Amino acid sequence: MKNKFSNSWIGSKQPRKQRKYLANAPLHIRHKLMSVHLAKDLRKKYGKRNFPVRKGDEVKVMKGEFKNKTGKIAEANYKKLKVLIDGIYKSKKDGTKIRIYFQPSNLLITELNLDDKQRTIALNRKFTEAKKVEKKSETKKEEKKISDKLPSKTNKTKSVKEKK
Repeated sequence: MKNKFSNSWIGSKQPRKQRKYLANAPLHIRHKLMSVHLAKDLRKKYGKRNFPVRKGDEVKVMKGEFKNKTGKIAEANYKKLKVLIDGIYKSKKDGTKIRIYFQPSNLLITELNLDDKQRTIALNRKFTEAKKVEKKSETKKEEKKISDKLPSKTNKTKSVKEKK
């Protein structure tokens, strides 16, 4: 097998190939893999189901020992594909607290950190495209309704041909 990352890789049932894909993925693809589901109100507002998580986002834990706990993202580790959340700790036997890494798939974004302008542009990009698609589909439906009401051109041509 090749050692380098392949852009043309579509997928495999074999776990070893899936692990290899994740281990060799470059940062721009790891960024997409760090996507987290958006809360329903954010989903309606931005027209997206998920969005890559970033430091400062407010998240809610959906699975595991810390289910339903919320906190801000302290660190998004793209190398490990894990996230650290402020305020969620585990205590060891000697009493020291350690931070816990969470998988992004087990989280839900409740509030986005919109300090970066590029991030707001990325959020609105798909939403405006979706609106454009909706408008196009609406105009096509309206055109179809109008064309159904008008006499069709095919009927006229047949009647002209029949007269000859």
